[in-house]
Amino acid sequence: MGKIIGRKKEIDELMDIYRCNESQLVAVYGRRRVGKTFLIRELFKDEFAFYHTGLSPSELLDTNLLNAQLEAFSSSLKRYGYNSANTLKNWMDAFDCLADLLSKADKGSRLVVFIDEMPWLDTPRSGFITAFEHFWNGWGAGQDNLMLIVCGSATSWIQDNLINSYGGLYDRVNAEISLSPFTLHETEQFLQAHEITLTRYDILQLYMAIGGIPMYLSYVQRGLSLAQIIDSLYYSRKAKLKREFDRLFNSIFRQPDNYKKVVLLLSKRQCGYSRNEISEELGIGSGNNLSMILSALEESDFIEYYKPFENNKRNMLYRLIDPFCLFYLSQVEGRRRKENFWSDNENSQSLVVWRGRAFENACLNHIPQIKKALGIAGVASENSPWTMRGTEDHDGMQIDLIISRLDRVINLCEMKFVDSEFVVKKDYEAKLRGRLNNVKEKVNSQCNIQITLVTTYGLKYGVHSGIFQRTVVLDDLFEQ
Repeated sequence: MGKIIGRKKEIDELMDIYRCNESQLVAVYGRRRVGKTFLIRELFKDEFAFYHTGLSPSELLDTNLLNAQLEAFSSSLKRYGYNSANTLKNWMDAFDCLADLLSKADKGSRLVVFIDEMPWLDTPRSGFITAFEHFWNGWGAGQDNLMLIVCGSATSWIQDNLINSYGGLYDRVNAEISLSPFTLHETEQFLQAHEITLTRYDILQLYMAIGGIPMYLSYVQRGLSLAQIIDSLYYSRKAKLKREFDRLFNSIFRQPDNYKKVVLLLSKRQCGYSRNEISEELGIGSGNNLSMILSALEESDFIEYYKPFENNKRNMLYRLIDPFCLFYLSQVEGRRRKENFWSDNENSQSLVVWRGRAFENACLNHIPQIKKALGIAGVASENSPWTMRGTEDHDGMQIDLIISRLDRVINLCEMKFVDSEFVVKKDYEAKLRGRLNNVKEKVNSQCNIQITLVTTYGLKYGVHSGIFQRTVVLDDLFEQ
């Protein structure tokens, strides 16, 4: 277990389930490369009574999918000691053989079974779900010492067929564990464990470019500068992430084009789009199909659904939160390949604009750390960006983050990514005071409104710096 970075909550939950004396069906899900398989394998590597991984359908395009999956399942059965000369005819047959294998292996201790990438096993017209229902309801649920862990990157499949099933698996999943990308704290821990030395300023930019995805972080080579790392991951001739965007969506979603269209649209506006706007912009009916797409993207940590400050539920917005997608769509897709792009353009306007937006996104992904730095970790709050369109009386404005607290304090948070202490100039102070007055008109007069700075290296004292009541710095974002 020493190799696992973070994941304490998930480890504790899995070990509690392991120690109980009941049959347990556990669903573990999360986006591709987030470390699901690694977590389960490291935690139970010497305990598996059976372990199988589904074959990726994208790599079996010219093959009979059902036969290929059954042959692979048969090989896994043999690897764990099941001897049969018969070829598996269907999934009913396959799960009957699994039940036979486990019955023979049962010595009274915990039987841990791990089926990885289960959604890939459910090929068209294969009868997989019916057979799995029969296996669990007819045999597995009655085995007090059985712990069956199913895992998959296709979170919508896991949700629809297991967790929210209205069929034979209704209310059968005992625990669901959603694995999210690393925080900045965990990202730093991962790099340190692999003896990769970067400053927190550079770790932040790396996180802003690839997100807290363990597999992507594992591609980082020791001894390189940040510029060399980004160029090697995205722009070199053998860049690991050069084609990852398409692979990512093709591996998770069976019809990925509409999912990619939604992500591309959301990448164009920081505050996001409403459901109706997404429907109108993309020509996707605002019905079940769009609901399925948005729900699946949200479950996979690509997007989030939030209520803007002082707004109602009808105006809920969706925004893109995945750092990898934000960087890829703005700085990689559609650009001519140049091996030293980052190194040659580090101070370009394009990257300066991207850094500003990516830093805002990183901060919005670390609101618990911001609240902890402000000493309000235990205070209930509603948190969201806010954009107010211009009127005859007011200019339009955007506030990076509003923390509206139950103790009647509102933090208006400004995010600024700079390489030194942030300097407040006269015109910027005037702009902030205008925003403050606009917000005062929208809220209860009893609320105390505080303008808060979230930046890298703090605030430089000056004539106009007093506009900020509190400052949150880079190190605060790295807190656990």
